[in-house]
This record gives sequence, C-alpha cells and structure tokens, in this order.
Amino acid sequence: MASTEHVARQVEALNALGDVDLATLGQLVADSGWNQTADDWALFATQGSIYVVRDADRRIVASGAVLPMGAKAAWISMVLVTPGARGQGVGRQVFAHCLEVVRQSGRTAMLDATPAGEALYRQFDFSPLWRLTRWQRAAQPATSPALHRESIDLDALAALDADALGFARRAVLEDLADREGSRLLRRANGFAIVRAGRIAHQIGPLLATSEAAAAALLGDAAARLAGPVFVDVPDDRPALREWLAGAGFTTQRSFARMAAGADAPEGQRSFIHAIAGPEFG
Repeated sequence: MASTEHVARQVEALNALGDVDLATLGQLVADSGWNQTADDWALFATQGSIYVVRDADRRIVASGAVLPMGAKAAWISMVLVTPGARGQGVGRQVFAHCLEVVRQSGRTAMLDATPAGEALYRQFDFSPLWRLTRWQRAAQPATSPALHRESIDLDALAALDADALGFARRAVLEDLADREGSRLLRRANGFAIVRAGRIAHQIGPLLATSEAAAAALLGDAAARLAGPVFVDVPDDRPALREWLAGAGFTTQRSFARMAAGADAPEGQRSFIHAIAGPEFG
C-alpha cells in the first residue's frame, strides 16, 4: 500500500528552500553518505531547479536536481531517496522528471553515475563517456601553511574550464569560489578550487597542462589541509593515480561520466585531472 502511494505521488518543484525542507534534504545527503552541504542545495535552487516527491504527510522522500551548464548541457544530480522509501520507484520517478526538464530545454543531459545508477541511466539512453574514481585521504596534520584566498581572474578561469569541458559554467565556478572557506590555487600550469564539504574537503575542479603539473598542484593543496580530503580523478591518469596512492589516498568509489544521446559536448579532456564533484561535473 505504501509503495503504491509513494509511486503515485507527483514530482513537484521545490520553489522555496525553507528550513524544514533544507533539513530534510541535508538528511537525505547524510543517509546516502554524500558530501554535499546547504550551500550546494542553495546553488541548485538559485541557478537550477530542485524536484522532490513527498509522502502523504508532505515529507520529502526523494530528490533530484537540474543545473544548466550554458546553452549546451545540463547536469542531473542529487537523485536521493530516504531509506524508508527505497525500492519503491520514487528515485526513478524523480530522475525521469529531471530528464524531461532537460530535454525540454534543448540541452544535452549529463551526469556522473555510481555503478548502481549506471544501470538505471542506461535505460534512459545514457551512455558512458569516460570513467573516474573518488580518492580519499583521512584527516592528518597539515604540513604546509594553511590555504589563503588568492586573487584570480574568474573570467580566465571560466574560459579555461569551458574549453576543457566543452560547456560553460561560469556561475557555478563563481559560487564555489566565493563560498566561505573556499580557496583557489592558481599556478603557471593549472588551477584548482578547494571547498568545504559535509564530511571532507573537496579538491576540484583541477585543470593542468600535464599529470606532473596536476600532481604538484594537488600535493600543494593537500599538504595545506588537515581534515579529510576527496578528489575525483579520471581513471586514465596513471601517473596521478600513482601519486595519490603514494600520498596516502585510497579509492572510495567509481563513477561513469554519462550523456543522453549522441550530442554530448566535447572539450579538451586532457586538461581535466579532477572534476568539481559528481554533483557539478
């Protein structure tokens, strides 16, 4: 009975991010073991859209988010279901709604899928483009001075990011960079954004001209962080993966970058050494 009731309920847009709903969304993240914060939900609400399914008592039991990336692409993420409603089809329901929103916008739908999610998304005409892995490092004492906020030309950073990805997301980068606690590292051969997550610092995006330059930039950032660290790295970066293993990072989970249809934007992926996170690409 409960299963039928949940699946029959409508997907609705979350137009106002109130305290109660924000707390529920935060609990969805915690129940799933993810790293997103209230700042991330606020970004989806202001620059994209959040969709939810509620139970009979108007409590959120499933979520999904759509984030436009310029005129070419839109990211689908945050497809989360509360433990008591899993296996009832509400996750599939909210995802299908998000995909239809993207299709109506004329953009290509893209996402980073866990292995469990990949099987579902293939049913919606998504295909893998390339694969990546989340590497994590436990908390440890910092060995270099703390990161400070560096002055950076955001227009230049966004242009380089767009060249690498094949689509533009200046507003997303600006939001990530301007957050309290976020830091930007700019070097001659690359740049990285470091931001605070719910359970770990996230390093990314990290763009560099070579794996060696990426490892140097990543090492500089990691040495300045005392807490846990996440970094999501393309699998075809053998030198960087070797550096990560030697620096005490271990693999946590894998992802597949996927796109629906055959019109996925193509960028200069050789510059991408860490993504911003599976919620942002």
